Amino acid sequence: MLEESLIADLVTELPAAVRLQRLVSTLRSHFSCGAVGLLRLEHDVLKPVALHGLVREAQGRRFVVAQHPRLAAILASRNPVRFEPESELPDPYDGLLAEQPGQALLVHDCMGIALYIEGRCWGVLTLDALQAGSFSQAAIYELQRYSLLVEAAVRMTELEQANRALRLSHQADEQQYEPAAKQRYELIGQSKALQQILQELTVVASSDLPVLLLGETGVGKELFARHLHRSSARATKPMIYINCAALPESLAESELFGHNKGAFSGAHSERAGRFEAADGGTLFLDEVGELPLSVQAKLLRVLQDGEIQRLGSDKTRQVNVRLVAATNRDLKQQVKSGEFRADLYHRLSVYPLPIPPLRERPDDIPLLAGHFLELNRSRLGLRALRLSSDAELALLSYDWPGNVRELEHVISRAAIKALSHGALRTDIVTLEAALLDLDTVPAAIAHNETNGVLQLSAIPLKQAVNQLQRQMIQQAISQHNGSWSLAARQLELDPSNLHKLAQRLGLK
Repeated sequence: MLEESLIADLVTELPAAVRLQRLVSTLRSHFSCGAVGLLRLEHDVLKPVALHGLVREAQGRRFVVAQHPRLAAILASRNPVRFEPESELPDPYDGLLAEQPGQALLVHDCMGIALYIEGRCWGVLTLDALQAGSFSQAAIYELQRYSLLVEAAVRMTELEQANRALRLSHQADEQQYEPAAKQRYELIGQSKALQQILQELTVVASSDLPVLLLGETGVGKELFARHLHRSSARATKPMIYINCAALPESLAESELFGHNKGAFSGAHSERAGRFEAADGGTLFLDEVGELPLSVQAKLLRVLQDGEIQRLGSDKTRQVNVRLVAATNRDLKQQVKSGEFRADLYHRLSVYPLPIPPLRERPDDIPLLAGHFLELNRSRLGLRALRLSSDAELALLSYDWPGNVRELEHVISRAAIKALSHGALRTDIVTLEAALLDLDTVPAAIAHNETNGVLQLSAIPLKQAVNQLQRQMIQQAISQHNGSWSLAARQLELDPSNLHKLAQRLGLK
């Protein structure tokens, strides 16, 4: 039955993400376990591709193999690996299973297998259960047999994604793309807003047009610039970063264009500038609105003629550089006030691209939070680090004026506070809403009633409804010790409809 279901998905035309999600869902149902995870190996990090039965923020986590002995053991073997219930090795999903929401429970039975595509290790498939003895010897044999179909599904998905990338970029030479294992920077999220931006960047990357990234402080404009560079034909060449706000006016010209020996006091040797360093590649000018007017004129010449002139030299040099700029300022207003050259603005904004703030990407908040939770778990040497349900609701209802950077700092501070308040590194450390120190705490749902009506904070109706539904389901499941049928009866829902609703809300 399982084999037929997996083969049916292989021969059916499905979006890649849907195929892999159905795969892990089918495996979880067949093995009657708490969670199934499909993780891709990128250099020395395992990245979740499809998960079922885990809390939403687990999708944003990145597992450094050296820090997770169970994952390392699975990767080191060509056969299935099962860990005994009494194993002292921490499970990467401790406290993250959604089977009993709101409770920080240890995984008590776990097995997994390394997956290979065309002779190379692609990643791992993991199965976890809260109840000891969930996986028998027969289950281990089945895992090895079905892993061949999982590998086939992964291979088909990779081929489809590669073909789609080629169509979007209009590039036929695979050598122009940087291998995924070497991509040090990653944009995490699954929201429609983010996916639209990424698709737009991939398309514009095939041209050499200047791109102007617009967005608030902390939205990650540098990461989007790096994504653009990696998607372009210049990916094998350098991308040079300059923070224009940190350039003293007296040194800005030298930094950008270089200087000859003796060009000014302290110029004891000849020095190439950032434009020459980026030759053949991409130059990223962050906070471009901070550039002095005197430098703006020379920058315009480079954009027009592709020529630079070092300080103290009469010789011009040709450079081939793709320029990407970013700003959180209103450059149009700066042009009107005379702070920014109109001709340079029009040159830079051939393709302006607004980056949406985090508050417009609420679906990405749990994933980003999971990413930062795993980073802080590693930095602080914790067994496990997770969010409580109320803490997740608080994150979802906050306005995030500092965007992704602020979210990172909030998670880091809360983790340190948890330890200072007595949490042990050997425990599953849970971050409660109060530790987040946000203006909305207690947020999203205010637990006070007026005339019998639950008071909701000023958030969009759809988001408020989703949060209320999520909390009520979590409470019902917890009250009935993980029984979905009893929870459905309490909520007066058909059990199948409850499962569908929970899956839509990210609870399964």
